[in-house]
Amino acid sequence: MNAKSQITNEMEALKTKLKTTWMAGDFDKIARTYAPGAAEFIERLSLKPGERVLDVACGSGNLSFPAAGAGCVVTGVDIATNSIETARARAKAEDLKIKFDEGDAESLPYADASFDTVVTMFGAMFAPRPELVAAELKRVCRPGGRIAMANWTPSGFIGQMFKITASHVAPPPNVPSPVLWGNEETVRERLRDGIADLRLTRRMISFNLAMSPVETVEFFRAWYGPTQRAFAALDEKGQAALRSDLERIWNDNNRASGKRTLVESEYLEVVAVRG
Repeated sequence: MNAKSQITNEMEALKTKLKTTWMAGDFDKIARTYAPGAAEFIERLSLKPGERVLDVACGSGNLSFPAAGAGCVVTGVDIATNSIETARARAKAEDLKIKFDEGDAESLPYADASFDTVVTMFGAMFAPRPELVAAELKRVCRPGGRIAMANWTPSGFIGQMFKITASHVAPPPNVPSPVLWGNEETVRERLRDGIADLRLTRRMISFNLAMSPVETVEFFRAWYGPTQRAFAALDEKGQAALRSDLERIWNDNNRASGKRTLVESEYLEVVAVRG
């Protein structure tokens, strides 16, 4: 086997593992906890009726639905089959004509310059080859169109939660950390070519749950694929240690009291104009 074939086989194995991870649990249950913040992200873009919008790594449609509500022609794409099925069912129930496709952020199944606005929230940042993601986001966006990303920052709550998890379960080797998409310098480098204007803004988004922080950790363990898989990779002692660390960070950052959890997490809002 030559080196190129080995790299390809290793990447295919990683892709399969990532798809399995994101299909574990039920991401829609997680997405709904910060849906108001997703709607605010879309509102700030001031989308116009008739705009062609692509939601990359759309999950169950946190950005797709408010964009459709603004009168846009919306397409969502995600690697997780179950998330796409959930989004399609919701679109049918709400009588919205949103197209949801199964596909990969590193190889989008659309022609060049197909969309006026390309958006992604806490999605495309997790693809293992950021240089391909950056190229694809730019490729499918028309000249003069916009690329808008919401990416967790390394220092924000979710970035710190990822750091805790990685201290218990090693991330895939030779893959850049997803939260580098939340670093301004890195984003400027990745979007350096083919971009006429780039605006980077740090913002906060809220997780609002009608349960205690301890219950919130179990909620994420049950429904958030990466957390579920992390626990599954550990023995009983390791699971107890991970649970303890996660309970601590949720408790320390909780702004609510009683049987409620309200935690804010920082993200980097990226708005790039295609050159």
